[in-house]
Amino acid sequence: MKKLLIIISIASLSFLSGCETFDAYTGEQKTSSTAKGAGIGAGIGAVLAYLSNRDESSKTRKRKVLQAAGIGALAGGGIGYYMDSQEAKLRQTLRNSGVSVERDGDNINLVMPGNITFVTNGHDVNADFYEVLDSVILVLQEFNQTIIVAAGHTDSKGSTDYNQALSERRASSVAKYLLSKGVIEARIETVGFGEGTPIADNATAEGRALNRRVELSLIPITEDT
Repeated sequence: MKKLLIIISIASLSFLSGCETFDAYTGEQKTSSTAKGAGIGAGIGAVLAYLSNRDESSKTRKRKVLQAAGIGALAGGGIGYYMDSQEAKLRQTLRNSGVSVERDGDNINLVMPGNITFVTNGHDVNADFYEVLDSVILVLQEFNQTIIVAAGHTDSKGSTDYNQALSERRASSVAKYLLSKGVIEARIETVGFGEGTPIADNATAEGRALNRRVELSLIPITEDT
């Protein structure tokens, strides 16, 4: 646990710079390379640290997923191509949805802002967001050789305990929706990071809005996962 907290703390030191541009091809709002690096560091970096500190070994988890899904592990040069194809499909599917698609090595991170994902001041998925999640699920079902980690994050307003619980409930809500639409349970992990992994400055309203989010991290199931 100490190792996990250290890694998350290091990942959280950088904040989003706020410099944004609009990508006319993907329809996504893009941040500067510095901001993007901060987001990935606090997102996928924290998730990978969490997975590495699970009591269950990665090999055991992989075996369970493969058995449940009836699939094989990705190997060699095919991993990059597989994730490239999935990334392209997600970017096309999520254009103008408000969900950002990030890539870090062979991992993909979907950043879902809290203001469009959840009901106000709650943890239930907003009904208006169902269509977006449904489109994501279609891609997840097509590219089923991934572990899916739903991670909740909050801003720093309120108590630490409240924010931790809220982040867990929101991650769980997204995971439950995926399950209700047929995504195999063995593929899904949930974790709440509370206020500990900001991607922007909590001193501003704009920064706090960015920090309130759920991220879906898609990690390829490889022979050495």
